[in-house]
Amino acid sequence: MRYSTIIFDFDGTLADTLEESRRIYNLLAPGYSLREVTTEELPGLRHFSLLELLDHLGIPKRRVPSLLSRGTSMMRGNITRLPLIPGIGEILPALRARATSFGVLTSNSETNVDLFLKAHGLREHFDFISSTSKLTGKSTHLRAIRKTFSLHAAEMLYVGDEIRDIKAAQKAGIAMAAVTWGFNSAESLRAEAPEHLVSSPHELLQLVPPS
Repeated sequence: MRYSTIIFDFDGTLADTLEESRRIYNLLAPGYSLREVTTEELPGLRHFSLLELLDHLGIPKRRVPSLLSRGTSMMRGNITRLPLIPGIGEILPALRARATSFGVLTSNSETNVDLFLKAHGLREHFDFISSTSKLTGKSTHLRAIRKTFSLHAAEMLYVGDEIRDIKAAQKAGIAMAAVTWGFNSAESLRAEAPEHLVSSPHELLQLVPPS
C-alpha cells in the first residue's frame, strides 16, 4: 500500500528553527537556573535522545512544559522571518500532488506553524495542523489522526528529524521517514531503525511515486 497521508514534524523538518530555539532557550535559562547552550555545543547535542539531552543540560522533566510553552510563545514574534529548510519548499507542491492529505504534527504551536507556512506561501498544501504540548505525546496524536481520517496505518508516513519522532511513529504503528538535516544526527537516527532515512528533501519524492 502506498503512502497517501504524509504528516510532517515542523521544527528542523520544515522550518530551520534551531538557532532561534537556542537563542530563546538561552534567554529563558537564567530564570530556571539553567546554563546557556553555545553554538559550539550543538554538533555534540545532535547525538542525544530527548532524555539524554534533558539530563545533559540539567533540565528537570517537571520544567519542560513551562519551557516549551514560554518558548513557543516567544518564537511567535519572529516566526515569519525564520527560513525554510533549503529545498523543502520546492518539493512540497509535487509531493502534495501525489498524496491524498498533508498535515503537520508538532510540539510547537498551531499558530506558529500556520503563520510560518502562510509567510512562505505553503499553507494551502496542508489539510491540518496538530500540536501536542508534551514532548513525548506524538504517538497518541498520530493514532488520533488515523482514527479521525479513517486511515490504515500502512497509508501513513510521518516525516521528522528527531529520535523521539521515530519512537512515536513506531509506537503508533506508522512508517517513519527520518530526515538527517534536522536536530538529531544521521547516526543516532539510523540506530533507531526508521523505515526510511532521508538525507535531502528531494529524496522524499522517491517515497511517494506518482500514481
